[in-house]
Amino acid sequence: MNRWDIMRALVAPAATLALSGAGGGPVAARPGRSRVAYLTRFSNTRVFAKALSRELPADLFEIRAADPYPEDYFAHVERARRERDARATPDLASDVASLDPYRTIYLGFLIWVTELPAPVRTFVIQHDFEGKTLVPFVTHGKYGAGSSLSTLADLTPGARRMKPFVLECDQGRRQLSELDDWLSSVQAAL
Repeated sequence: MNRWDIMRALVAPAATLALSGAGGGPVAARPGRSRVAYLTRFSNTRVFAKALSRELPADLFEIRAADPYPEDYFAHVERARRERDARATPDLASDVASLDPYRTIYLGFLIWVTELPAPVRTFVIQHDFEGKTLVPFVTHGKYGAGSSLSTLADLTPGARRMKPFVLECDQGRRQLSELDDWLSSVQAAL
């Protein structure tokens, strides 16, 4: 499957929804519009979010924690694990004032330690999804969606949830593993 096939598969659920409006920023939101909100680490989810935003069209919003996550992968995973275990809801760097103008929310996120990332949990808790259509798109590093979709369902009982798009995007971990393997072989040869 090439990248355009993946993009078409991601956007295909939108073809079944009656969406209207032209592109633009969140300031120009009109009733019935769509919002794409996403959290990313390695930019995989951002690529899909931006493609959706262009294709639909929809207003785009990046979910970011007020306290940025460590650049180091393993430190990032450890923080995500602590937040998961504590059911933390970290402050966000910014937020949309309201989801009221939007009928459909495309929510993109990567899986952190088999669960919904804490900043996405914060975003969802801060907004009323009653009567909204929620369309998740999820990237993961080989363990699937984990318990994220059931957590999302628990947090959005009044939303109409569409079938999620779930895609493995494990470059970061694989690249680190390949780097470790390479370094081991170099060190063994020294």
